[in-house]
Amino acid sequence: MIKLLIFVGAIFILWKLLTGDKKKKETERRKDQETKAASGQMVRDPMCGTFVPQDSDIRVREDDKIYCFCSYECRDKYIKQIGSSAGIEKKTSQE
Repeated sequence: MIKLLIFVGAIFILWKLLTGDKKKKETERRKDQETKAASGQMVRDPMCGTFVPQDSDIRVREDDKIYCFCSYECRDKYIKQIGSSAGIEKKTSQE
């Protein structure tokens, strides 16, 4: 019975050590992202609000502004949104 208690105790301590490390890494990653965002190294995705590196490969240039995206899905949504708003502007300018 004592062996079982020691075994369960060891498993519990090991589990706490591993999950505690994950939480610490996640907290450090968030702080790092906030620091980069504050310094201008990261920008906010206009569709979902996720912070992405300023030198991201997924970009859209609209007039003289460059927008960076976290995924192709967000980029495609943004392009559709621009296209539909441009269509509305064209209809109103023709009337």
